[in-house]
Amino acid sequence: MTQLEHKKPILARARRVVVKIGSQILSSKDGIEEARLRGLVRQLAELQSGKRQVVVVSSGAVAAGMTQLGWTERPKTIPEKQALAAVGQIKLMALYERSFARYDKKVAQVLLTADDLANRQRYINAKHTFHMLLDAAIIPIVNENDTVAVEEMKFGDNDHLSALVATLLEADLLVILSDVEGVYDKDPRTHADAQLLPLIEEARGLRQAIGGASVSAVGTGGIATKLAAAEEAAAAGIPTIIASGLRSGVLDRVFDAKQQIGTLILPDEKHLRRKKHWIGFNLKPAGTIVVNEGAYLAINATGKSLLPAGVEKVDGAFGVGDCVRIDFQGKEFARGLVNYGEAELNRIKGLHTSKIEKVLGYKAHDEVIHRDDLVIL
Repeated sequence: MTQLEHKKPILARARRVVVKIGSQILSSKDGIEEARLRGLVRQLAELQSGKRQVVVVSSGAVAAGMTQLGWTERPKTIPEKQALAAVGQIKLMALYERSFARYDKKVAQVLLTADDLANRQRYINAKHTFHMLLDAAIIPIVNENDTVAVEEMKFGDNDHLSALVATLLEADLLVILSDVEGVYDKDPRTHADAQLLPLIEEARGLRQAIGGASVSAVGTGGIATKLAAAEEAAAAGIPTIIASGLRSGVLDRVFDAKQQIGTLILPDEKHLRRKKHWIGFNLKPAGTIVVNEGAYLAINATGKSLLPAGVEKVDGAFGVGDCVRIDFQGKEFARGLVNYGEAELNRIKGLHTSKIEKVLGYKAHDEVIHRDDLVIL
């Protein structure tokens, strides 16, 4: 099937959409591209007027702060980035508010850190807030909370944030506006024969197969981060369209079922349940469990739980309920929530479940990680 054949039914059921707008789209060395922002706002307002719920994930605060303070190079330290974001976020939101007001649309600012969506209670609280805003026909403008984020808490780029927000809201479509036309089979900056891929049916492994670092002075992402975001969305059953935000009327074309644009990445047919997606993509692993071949095959091929007998090595300091990586032969293939801390696990690794109580003096669970809390990546 072609992009258009897949696109038509996707758009027909796309009642809730998340649109990510990158720094490269809104900013240049001369500051915020206000005319481009107003053009995108016009299209977003029309989408909402068409009875769709719209969430915008917008970069640009740091870039806006750079121009406000006369910086020409992107900050290299967290404090510099935080200060510029604090200055620039005010300008960015003021532009959005004024631009949407021309169409009688109300907006709300939502600033998030990775820690907000890794904490289950705050994750649920954020979801409730979004639902209240959308039910009131208010358009949330989302950005990473750079003024308080530290290195351990950063999303790293708003591509990842957009996928997390789309999953949180169970969106029907994620649109990522980039500074390229879509996904190519090779880097178009260095290969004149690079071909645009209008349709990608299998999202798994995309970031390893195709990708690269950003060369932008104002952005932190690149095509690799956009492909990673599309993989995350696909794992939750959400399709993604990557298209050029520099193209006039880009969203009009994205939401026109008769026009082909950019790259459509289809969702996984067997997508993850919400809890497993949260474990796999929201949580930062606190350690690593290395397993033997028997455990690898049992988990990867048949979806079994991880038992103590399958554990060969334990790295890191983690407690009960923490997220850990599961490695086999030097490669992470799964993640999960552990039933035993690292100290306990070092004592029972390699043992049959019948020996847990004898060694520890108690047995909380037979499984190190139950299959309901285990995600194959």
